[in-house]
Amino acid sequence: MRWQFVCISWIIFDCGCIEPPQITLSDASITQTLADPDKQSSTPASVNKESAETSATPGDQVQRHDSTKVLPSKENVIVSESYNKLTAEEARIILHKGTEYAGTGEYEHNKAKGTYICRQCNAALYQSDSKFASGCGWPSFDDEIKGAVTRVPDKDGFRTEIVCTNCKGHLGHVFLGEAFTAKNTRHCVNSLSMKFIAEGEKLPAKIVLKEEAAKPVELKK
Repeated sequence: MRWQFVCISWIIFDCGCIEPPQITLSDASITQTLADPDKQSSTPASVNKESAETSATPGDQVQRHDSTKVLPSKENVIVSESYNKLTAEEARIILHKGTEYAGTGEYEHNKAKGTYICRQCNAALYQSDSKFASGCGWPSFDDEIKGAVTRVPDKDGFRTEIVCTNCKGHLGHVFLGEAFTAKNTRHCVNSLSMKFIAEGEKLPAKIVLKEEAAKPVELKK
């Protein structure tokens, strides 16, 4: 009889007639569960926390690691106190935004298949299938690996500089509307800003500075 009353009451409420009745069940265990929501799950909090961390998408969170450990990520990433050592000429270009003389870069005419990575931090920047012959005197690409290259206004007020997203090392400049390829984009990159890893060879781990890895990362929504 009591359950019939409950069902009738909910039917009336569902039609929008009255507020739902406050139901108190005599069963002690059910009453205790309703009164204490924390006891609704028999799974320990520590297990729930571990499950949540395991299900997070790689890259959603960055934990503190020493330089011998790998960060949780889809790519091979290590934490270090510093980036790769640069020669004076490499530093002039990568750190001080210099430019190679046209036609002198080792990769301008490179047609081998593989991946171009940042010379300073090893982040993968371009795939060889995005490279094309522009005749401009520097290696040219019409697309970058997603998220690997950042565009910033050049100090000259006219051009758009491109830098490695990971370490902010100078790569070169990007130009639009030249109609070299269907993508209508030309990344004009200094050879000394990159290293070429031939297809089939293992890519080196991308270097993330320790202080950068320690910064909190916003979870994806």
